[in-house]
Amino acid sequence: MGPVTPVRLRLRVAVAVLGALVLAGCTSSTPAEGTSSSSSATAPSSTTAATVDVSAELAALEQEYDVRIGVSAVDTGTGTRVEHRADERFGYASTLKAFAAGVFLREVPSADRARLVTWSQTDVDAAGYAPVTGAAVATGLTAAELAEAAVRQSDNLALNLVLDLLGGPAGLDAALADLGDTTTDVVHEEPALNDVDPATSTADTTTPAAFTDGLRALLAPGALTDADRSTLLSWMSGNATGDTLVRAGAPAGWVVADKSGGAGGIRNDIAVVTPPGRDPVLVTVLTEELDPTAAYEDAVVARTAAAVLTALG
Repeated sequence: MGPVTPVRLRLRVAVAVLGALVLAGCTSSTPAEGTSSSSSATAPSSTTAATVDVSAELAALEQEYDVRIGVSAVDTGTGTRVEHRADERFGYASTLKAFAAGVFLREVPSADRARLVTWSQTDVDAAGYAPVTGAAVATGLTAAELAEAAVRQSDNLALNLVLDLLGGPAGLDAALADLGDTTTDVVHEEPALNDVDPATSTADTTTPAAFTDGLRALLAPGALTDADRSTLLSWMSGNATGDTLVRAGAPAGWVVADKSGGAGGIRNDIAVVTPPGRDPVLVTVLTEELDPTAAYEDAVVARTAAAVLTALG
């Protein structure tokens, strides 16, 4: 481990504060910390809450960028929500890696997280984007290091190896269902999970509402220990891959922990956004270019996040 620089120290403090706020904001009627919890225990409350309408702003962005935008956001302190196409399906791309890492922390015992995992160059080549695992073919990494690499660096092979520990895509799908998410359909590993057609198949897709509620369930008491919750939020914090997405649309001083995703015309971000002195806002922004040959644009996610977070004040 390198020296603790002022930047690292500030990040650690921010994550510690964020973890405490998330714990408070996601509190529901759940079992004690460290116990197994079913979907009924960790699912968000069904109590009706206020909804803020930003449909006009988001429809204008859709027209400007020629995209389809899906949003689900909830202020965990007030219950107020912002939704736009919240129940429509989108490809999730690499945002799934945050859930895979969270389920890894939930299901894999601490001793097993330190187990060394190895792979071949063939595995690296097949996975595509592999900046961490590609450099560690000769040495391998621990299971925990792989989970972190999947989130921090969006390493494709790291995700695939973590999925192996969870029973493959089907194992992660079942774990999400146990948390209350029966909408997300985890079918393939990287890079095949990016080849989606939400109009004809549910494979490797989700809805904004499912991801936001799933994130809330994953962060709720009883789903993860305090230490593991802090670990997941740390892995989602300070990552350059999210600088141009929700973080770019958040007001100054708001702390953002996120996981981005992108492939072809898909650009997504899921985030825990914490305003100063308030409970966190959980945000899912999923976007899809209407022109199948067009590349994604980060700005649409940032501007969507700005509209949503401004509306939630």
